[in-house]
Amino acid sequence: MKSSGIGGQAVLEGIMMKYKSDYSIAVRKPDGEINIIHGKCTSISEKSVFFRLPIIRGITSFIESMTLGIRTLTYSADYYEEEENIKTKAENEQKNKTEKLQNILIILFAIALALVIFIILPFYLSQILHNITVVESPTMLAVIEGVIRIVLFIGYVLAISLMKDIKRVFMYHGAEHKSINCVENGLPLTVENVRTQSKHHKRCGTNFLFIVMFLSIVCFMFISFENIFLRIALRILLVPVIAGISYEFIRFAGNTDNKIINFLSKPGMLMQKLTTREPDDEMIEVAIAAIEAIFDWRGYQRRQEAIKNRQEKKARSEKNTVHKSRAQLKEELLKRERENKQRAEEHARMLKEMEEREAELERIAEEAMKRKESGHGITIPMYKDIHDENLIGLDHFLNLEETSEVEENKVIDDKDSEKHSTKEGAKVINFSDYK
Repeated sequence: MKSSGIGGQAVLEGIMMKYKSDYSIAVRKPDGEINIIHGKCTSISEKSVFFRLPIIRGITSFIESMTLGIRTLTYSADYYEEEENIKTKAENEQKNKTEKLQNILIILFAIALALVIFIILPFYLSQILHNITVVESPTMLAVIEGVIRIVLFIGYVLAISLMKDIKRVFMYHGAEHKSINCVENGLPLTVENVRTQSKHHKRCGTNFLFIVMFLSIVCFMFISFENIFLRIALRILLVPVIAGISYEFIRFAGNTDNKIINFLSKPGMLMQKLTTREPDDEMIEVAIAAIEAIFDWRGYQRRQEAIKNRQEKKARSEKNTVHKSRAQLKEELLKRERENKQRAEEHARMLKEMEEREAELERIAEEAMKRKESGHGITIPMYKDIHDENLIGLDHFLNLEETSEVEENKVIDDKDSEKHSTKEGAKVINFSDYK
C-alpha cells in the first residue's frame, strides 16, 4: 500500500513516532507503565517555499530529524533520573535551557565525528593505498574510498550492537518498523498482527545511509583536484547535496512497488539486519501506543481500501475490454478513413447540387422578371415553343390577370373589325350597283 507518511526512531526503552508536524514519544518506565507525550515540531519548510524544493527539502529534513532525534533521546534518558519528580519549576526551566545547549553541542559533535570517520578517514586510507600500490585511476580510487566507507560503517554498527542498551534499542527499532508495516499493509494495529510483519522498511534511516554512501562513490569520482585539502573540502560540501538526493530516492521508494526501485533498495534492506532485532510484545505495545497518539490508522486504512477497490474495479473493466491486435486496429482505422472520405464526397456532391438548384432558380426568376417587364398582351399560347415547364408555370402565375385583360380587349377589337369590314363591304356593293 501507499506510504502512510509515518516516520520513527527508536530511543532508550521507547519509540518516537512522527507524522507531519506531530510527534509522540512512548517510553516504558521502570515500573512497567507506558508514558506518552505529544508534541509539535513545525518544520521550516512550512514557512517558505524554498525549503520545499527537491534536494533542499531533503537537507532540511535530515537536519530537523537529527535535532528531534537528539531531543527524544535526551527525554527518554530522563526517566532514569530518580530526582526528576522533585525538581522545582525554576530548576526545570534552567534544565531545559541547559538541555538545548547540550543538544546543539551534541549535534555539532556528532556531525563532526561522522565527517571524520566516514569522509576524511576513508579518503586518507585510499590515499595510503594509492601511495603503496600502482592504482592511478581516480575512478578506482573513488570506488576504493567508498568500499572503505561501507566497511567502516558496518564495523561501527557491529561494534555498538555488542552493548546491552543498544541491543534493546535495535529491538525497539524492529518494533517501530513492524508497527508501521502493519498499518501500511491494511491490518488492524494489534500485537498479534504487528508480530507477523517484517522488521525491515524501505524508508528506514539505515537504507538512507547506504544510499548516501553509494552516491558518494559516484559524486567523488568527479573531484580530481591536485590540492588534497581542496578535495577534502569539496567532499564535505557535497555531503548535504548527496543527503538531499538520497532523501528523494527514499521518499520515492516508499510510495512505489517498482521492481527496479525495489532492487536498488535491497542492499539497504539487507543492512537493516544489523540495525534491527525481533522485539518482544511489550516493545510492540509501546510502538502501537506511539502511533495511536498521533495517527488515525483506521481512517487511513479505510481511505486506502477505497482506493484499492477503485483500482480493482478499473482493472476488471480493462480486462473485460476486448483487446484488438495491431493489424485489426490498423484495418479499423483504414475503414474509418474510407468511410469519412465517402461522407466527405457525398457532402460535397450535395453542396454542388444545392448550388446548381439555387443558380437555376435565380435564372428562372430573372427570366420571369424580364418577360413581365417586356410588355402587355403576352398570352399563354406564346409559350408553346418553350420547353421549360417551370418557367411557363411561373410566367402564367405572374401574368394571369394581364392575360385575361388582353383576351377581353382582343375580343372587343375583333368585333369592331368585323363591323368595319361589313360596312366597307356594303360600300363596295353599293358602289357596284351604282356603276
